[in-house]
Amino acid sequence: MSKINIKIKRVYDHPTKDDGMRILVDRLWPRGLSKKEAKVYLWLKNIAPSNELRKWFSHDVAKWQEFQKRYANELKNNKENLDKLKQLVKEEATITLLFAATDIEHNNAVVLKRILTQ
Repeated sequence: MSKINIKIKRVYDHPTKDDGMRILVDRLWPRGLSKKEAKVYLWLKNIAPSNELRKWFSHDVAKWQEFQKRYANELKNNKENLDKLKQLVKEEATITLLFAATDIEHNNAVVLKRILTQ
C-alpha cells in the first residue's frame, strides 16, 4: 500500500506543484477568488459541514471539540462523498484539501484529514 500523502492548505495560498490534486472541501466558494486563481481540481462542497453546523461552529475555538464530533457524525451519514474522497486518496500520490477559513488549526479540512488517515 502506498503512503497516504494528504496536505491541508488555505485556498488563498499560492498553488504549488507539490500540492498534487487540489480539492476544495468548503460548502461555499471562497470570496474574491476566481476558479482560475484557485486552481481547484475538484470542489466537493457536499463533504463540507452542513450549513447548520457551519453556522453553529462559527469558527469559535471553544466549540472545536464538539464541532469535530458533530462533523465526524455528519460524515458517517455522508458515505457516498466520503468514499469518493477516500478513493481519490488511494489513486493520487498527493492530495491537498483546500479550505477558506483563516484559522488553519480549527477547520473542517483538519477533521477530514484526520478521518482519512485513520
